[in-house]
Amino acid sequence: MAGIYIHIPFCKKKCSYCDFHFSTSLNNKDEMIYCLINEFELRKKYLTNDIINTIYFGGGTPSILSVSEINSIIKKIYNLFVIDPSVEITLEANPNDLTKQKINDLKKSAINRFSIGIQSFQNKDLKFMRRNHTANDAIKCIKDIQDAGWNNINIDLIYGTPYLTNKQWSENLKIAAEFNVPHISAYSLTVEKKTILYKMIQNKLCDPINDKKNKEQFMILMEILERNGYEHYEISNFSKDGKISVHNTNYWKNKKYLGIGPSAHSYNLKERQWNVSNNNIYINSILKNKIPCEVEKLNEKDKYNEYILTSLRTIWGVNSKFIKMTFSSFFYNFFKKNTQKWIKSGHILQKNEKITLSKKGKLFADKISSELFWTE
Repeated sequence: MAGIYIHIPFCKKKCSYCDFHFSTSLNNKDEMIYCLINEFELRKKYLTNDIINTIYFGGGTPSILSVSEINSIIKKIYNLFVIDPSVEITLEANPNDLTKQKINDLKKSAINRFSIGIQSFQNKDLKFMRRNHTANDAIKCIKDIQDAGWNNINIDLIYGTPYLTNKQWSENLKIAAEFNVPHISAYSLTVEKKTILYKMIQNKLCDPINDKKNKEQFMILMEILERNGYEHYEISNFSKDGKISVHNTNYWKNKKYLGIGPSAHSYNLKERQWNVSNNNIYINSILKNKIPCEVEKLNEKDKYNEYILTSLRTIWGVNSKFIKMTFSSFFYNFFKKNTQKWIKSGHILQKNEKITLSKKGKLFADKISSELFWTE
């Protein structure tokens, strides 16, 4: 099984924390869609003999596209690839793009999963993040989607913002749980260079990220969602009723994927490649039937580190037997040696060959992973 990701590089507004590639100008949207479809032709052999079990429209803001534009891209994919009958097709969306009419029109398309950028149910928080919707817009959007009969829904939430109290964060989670959405992705606010947030902190226009509060809110996140029947299957992801994200799980389980569009990444187990993060350069190259990308061939160290990074974050964990059978003995011995102190401290749980993070270990996931990476 393999996945396809389509990057839609347009947004109506720049959020304060976002460093993804996009443009707020829609002047070349028609050309972009033409080039996305044409890139599929150029890349149709990348996933030779693989069955596609997930298609993901990300961005940017894919919900900016009309239903007919989305359908034209999906039609091209079905024409070129072998698609699993139970394929997950996700559309990332902002609440204010999803009118009742558009929701109903999308119901007639092949889209079968929404990932909604709610981020918060607190208006002050939304204003700080420069989101284009209000708390009431968010609530109405979820209700409208559920009323239209959708049952495979993810909502994104962000914690650790300067003005979000622990009480407000608890309220956000309780509201989300009351909707009984089957999937919640919750991310700690991070500060990336070239973002509005970075400049605000540098100019002392807002408080810097508080690590102590982040950890407190992560603990609140785990406690409330697990109490409401959600399975914490990856550091930032919670599901119920078996509605895990097939697309993201493919990443974590080392499956191949094809990325289409400017800044999109692809992976075929042997190498990574990523498209240029510039709309005009991307369009001009595709119009000349050239793929504007860079390619990185992966060596054994890269593959080992990637396995640690993606696997340790999940409930499936790292399999030491797999490391022993797949990589040189050096990597296996290095892994066994460096996990011992974390096992003894209770941050890592070991059951036969399976290594997973304990609840307190999840607070130190990045640190533990970094100590298991081979960096020389």
